[in-house]
Amino acid sequence: MKKMIIPIAAGVLAYAPSVALAAADTVHLINPLGETDPRMLAGRLISGLLSVIGTITLLMFVYAGVLWITAQGDSKKVQRGKDIMTWAILGIAVIAGAYVFVNAIIRAFTTGSATGA
Repeated sequence: MKKMIIPIAAGVLAYAPSVALAAADTVHLINPLGETDPRMLAGRLISGLLSVIGTITLLMFVYAGVLWITAQGDSKKVQRGKDIMTWAILGIAVIAGAYVFVNAIIRAFTTGSATGA
C-alpha cells in the first residue's frame, strides 16, 4: 500500500495544474522585464553587464590599492598591486573599445551611418 501512495500523489500533483488552468478563462502573465523588443532587452542586458564590469573594476582598484599600501616595503607586493591596476585599466579599456565598436556597427546597420546622424 505504501508503494502506491507516492505514484498516486505524483499523478495527482502532476494533473492539478492542468485542472486549475482549465478552470480559468484566460491566463495573464506579467512580463518581469518590462520590454518586449529584443533590441531593448539586449540594450538593458549590455547596460547591466557594463555596470557589473565597472563594479568589478572598482573592486580590483581598491584591492590593488590596499595591497600596495600594506606592502610595507615589500617590492613583490608593490609590483603585484601595480600589475593588478595595470590589468584592470587594460581590461576596462578593451571592454569600452568593444562596446564602442559594436555600437558603431549596430548604428551603421540600423541608420546607415556609423555616427548616428
